Amino acid sequence: MRLVFGLVLLAGFALAGGAVYMAKNYIGGYQQALANERAKSERMVKTVPVFVAERVLRYGEPLKPEDVREVHWPENAIPEGTYTTREDLFPKGEDVYRVVLRAMEINEAILTVKVTEPGEDAGITSRLERGMRAFALKVDVASGVSGFLRPGDRVDVYWTGRVQVDTNGRGTNDVTKLIEAGLKLIAIDQSATGDLDGNIIARTVTVSADPQQVAALAQAQSTGRLSLSLVGSGDDVVAEAVEVDQNRLLGIQPKEKVEEVKKEEARVCTIRTRRGTEQVDIPIPCSD
Repeated sequence: MRLVFGLVLLAGFALAGGAVYMAKNYIGGYQQALANERAKSERMVKTVPVFVAERVLRYGEPLKPEDVREVHWPENAIPEGTYTTREDLFPKGEDVYRVVLRAMEINEAILTVKVTEPGEDAGITSRLERGMRAFALKVDVASGVSGFLRPGDRVDVYWTGRVQVDTNGRGTNDVTKLIEAGLKLIAIDQSATGDLDGNIIARTVTVSADPQQVAALAQAQSTGRLSLSLVGSGDDVVAEAVEVDQNRLLGIQPKEKVEEVKKEEARVCTIRTRRGTEQVDIPIPCSD
């Protein structure tokens, strides 16, 4: 009987010890998990609400309340011009829409430069900066960079035409000259959006220019042929004055200059001296 009692007592001690050990492990694991969560909370970045696109938005579409949603964005990485409240995004009520100026993908932040003011049209005038004007240039597959132009690109404009060689009006020469550098394209044909499918062979491109540039472009377009050269998106080099005529292209000197050079080469100055009974001509530099 005593043996049975002893065995039961030992079993009880064993069970009690196992329970204590398991409880200790459980409490230790809980405390470790709690410490990990606290460490994560300390490393968390402070966020602020920002409105992003709920779906793909295209140029010219009205921006409705159901097209946006609120997400939490890291406070130290918020893009400039974001909307953090619905009142900022729809200040005149949710029935007065903004219009999309630039295409946006899902979860892309809504920025002030990508939408119009509430109730404002997304016409081409919204792309003109203060003091600038829209001016259309006629192009074709050759002068229009083979259809690779898109609104927002920058181009250099070259003029090719015939000019007088001298002030007396004698003779003409074909000349190509850079007349405007880095003009911004705001429309291709009748489209002001950059979401063009494929390469479009445009018939006209519309550039943003100041009144003086508009006058120069109008004069150039009426007196010669214009060609466009696409500027790289990251190119900030200011183009210098460029002018090439047919003679320079082919390395031909004008006839007058050739005759002057030949005349200069043919001119020989000498002095005559006598050596005994013999006269000798000694070449010397010609003095003007």
